[in-house]
Amino acid sequence: MRHELTRRTLTVARTDRLAPRFARITLTGPELHGFASPGPADHVKLFFPTGESRDFTPARFRAGDEERLPELDLDFVLHGDEGPASAWASRAREGDTLVVAGPRGSQLVPDGMTRLVVAADETAFPAAARWLSQAPEGVRTDAVLWPTDASNTAYFDEGTGAGASVTVVPAEGLDEAVRALEPFDETTFLFLAGEATALVPVRRHLRRELGLPPEQVQVQGYWKRGVAGLDHHAPVDPSDPD
Repeated sequence: MRHELTRRTLTVARTDRLAPRFARITLTGPELHGFASPGPADHVKLFFPTGESRDFTPARFRAGDEERLPELDLDFVLHGDEGPASAWASRAREGDTLVVAGPRGSQLVPDGMTRLVVAADETAFPAAARWLSQAPEGVRTDAVLWPTDASNTAYFDEGTGAGASVTVVPAEGLDEAVRALEPFDETTFLFLAGEATALVPVRRHLRRELGLPPEQVQVQGYWKRGVAGLDHHAPVDPSDPD
């Protein structure tokens, strides 16, 4: 699904702490009218005052009504001033402004899915939560979480993913944890996102050893150690792109 690309200047309505290192920033403004983000892993681009930009998955959107302006929730992993997003979010206050563009398009939940497997580190928790909440009734859901800080799994305590089987592992245990969920049939869909290097072995297993087609496996590197501003559209494994 394609959307008209729109830039919106929005205002911080409030800030909340969801977990020890998670902040939710709620943005609002009349320019949010007409905003749409139906896909679980949609991305908007945030333009920070420093001149830098980053892609983010919208956490939640409320369309508003005649009495209330629309609201957009964005969730940030806080890790000091190491990146423009964390630096801005840790200081954001009511009344601050932020330019948000997109999403440009949406990939919807696939038809005919009977099982959903998501694997995510903190940077992909919002997308993982949206996948779990949008899974149709009756779909079996499994989540493998590989946070740098296990306390951040409190992000899911709001009831997101209720009914999902959840496994929490270190990054080095990701491949083994996903293998433990096999077998996968043609009605299984897998969404894996987070630090790109950790995703390489599990992607190779799913795509090459098991032979799962690309329409069943979506793997996205949201960041990569030692690389600033990684493009999440870039191949996770450059030696073996789709």
